[in-house]
Amino acid sequence: MEYILGIDLGTSGTKTVLFDTTGAVIASHTAEYPLYQPKNGWAEQEPEDWWRAVQTTVQAVLGRSGVSAAQIRGVGLSGQMHGLVMLDGNGNVLRRAILWCDGRTQKQCDEITETLGRENLIAVTANPALPGFTAGKILWVRENEPALYEKCRHILLPKDFIRYKLTGEFATEVSDASGMNLLDVPNRRWSGEILSALEIDPALLGRMHESADVTGTVTKAAAQTTGLAIGTPVAGGAGDNAAAAIGTGVVKTGRAFTTIGTSGVIFAHADRVTIDPKGRVHSFCSAVPGAWTVMSCTLAAGLSLQWFRNQFCGAERETAASLCADPYELMTAAAEKSPVGANRLLYLPYLMGERSPLLDADARGVFFGLSAMHTKRDLIRAVLEGVTYSQRQCLDVFREMGVPIQQMMACGGGAASPFWRQMLADVYGCPVQTVASKEGPALGAAILAGVSAGIWKSVGEGCEAVVRLNPPQKPNSAATAAYEPFYRLYCSLYPALAQSFHQLAAL
Repeated sequence: MEYILGIDLGTSGTKTVLFDTTGAVIASHTAEYPLYQPKNGWAEQEPEDWWRAVQTTVQAVLGRSGVSAAQIRGVGLSGQMHGLVMLDGNGNVLRRAILWCDGRTQKQCDEITETLGRENLIAVTANPALPGFTAGKILWVRENEPALYEKCRHILLPKDFIRYKLTGEFATEVSDASGMNLLDVPNRRWSGEILSALEIDPALLGRMHESADVTGTVTKAAAQTTGLAIGTPVAGGAGDNAAAAIGTGVVKTGRAFTTIGTSGVIFAHADRVTIDPKGRVHSFCSAVPGAWTVMSCTLAAGLSLQWFRNQFCGAERETAASLCADPYELMTAAAEKSPVGANRLLYLPYLMGERSPLLDADARGVFFGLSAMHTKRDLIRAVLEGVTYSQRQCLDVFREMGVPIQQMMACGGGAASPFWRQMLADVYGCPVQTVASKEGPALGAAILAGVSAGIWKSVGEGCEAVVRLNPPQKPNSAATAAYEPFYRLYCSLYPALAQSFHQLAAL
């Protein structure tokens, strides 16, 4: 029997999953690590913590499964995007990694935009300069920690640091590198123009690969600490959402997925480069060779419901604990008793500001239309609907760009709710379905490993072999029509409040 290994390096922990070549999970293990926030708005982690988690989880799945390391055909990597890892000439970590959710670099992003011009930057990198992306972080270190920057000889993304520890190779791949503001996304290579303008030495960056390429093999030192066999191929892998796309079969035109986790993401496959000149959504290289993706990111999707639960649903949490149930199930059951439109109550989910499609850090959450007749069930339904409308607003940008979507997958914690999935189907006006496997990014990474090892000839063939879909939830035409006027009103609220948000931020 042959096996493939997927390693998913997340923000809260690393999950390693061992699959057979049918996609069945043989063993899985997760190891967590801390997040450091030395200042308000900063977010950092220790790269060596990630490596220890990889060693722990790989050893655990090998031990638990009883599978011989020699039976593992390949290793695939998935990881949190945008993080900055800096190494010296000996491969030692110079500082904690600055993460995707770190917000310290707005000044540097403004400098990048001024230097290159916003339109030119978007034309080359397919994205505006954003604090989450890597280029601004590099400039921040250079400006604020110049002595440390002088020692830097290698710049890597989080999962690519794990590649270095496994193989000794300094390399990356196109899907993850797309989120650095340094890649020529249409041509799938580092942008000499951008690097020259920002005075970043190209020698600092890893060698570029496609996601299913073999980028190196497991070294003797890595084999000793992980239990993997020396010489096991390590695939390019992908950024977390690009890997999730592979793990959900979103590898053909017309396919997309919606993730409702802490943030909300719509991720669509595209066979050609499609760039929004306004920068409202992101365009990246796909983990499928010769293809691209379009991706939105709203910042407080599941976080909105979590915030409401924590602040206002103590009774539901106590009841759920006594029943060994999920409080979210009780909350959505209550929301079902409120009608479409939540008795004329709307919620804007801007608790953390907003990225897609507004690009406004000053935006804040709003309940609009609140009256004395509203009950908790109405407020819960308004939160669910508001998050759904925020995803629909991004989907409308995709449609405006000519990105076709006929099949929508649903992932993340929100996708576990049949009620919320049906709301997505009704508001989107298209079927929504889930994938049988819950492993998402780890499965996508493993499929890429299988392609690189020659188990499958293409990423599409690998997906056909292992991705299984559950039956779709189809839109209810009457509900779709009922939601539409509330959605249109929702879209009108941010423009009416934008100036007030900025005034509030300045107080």
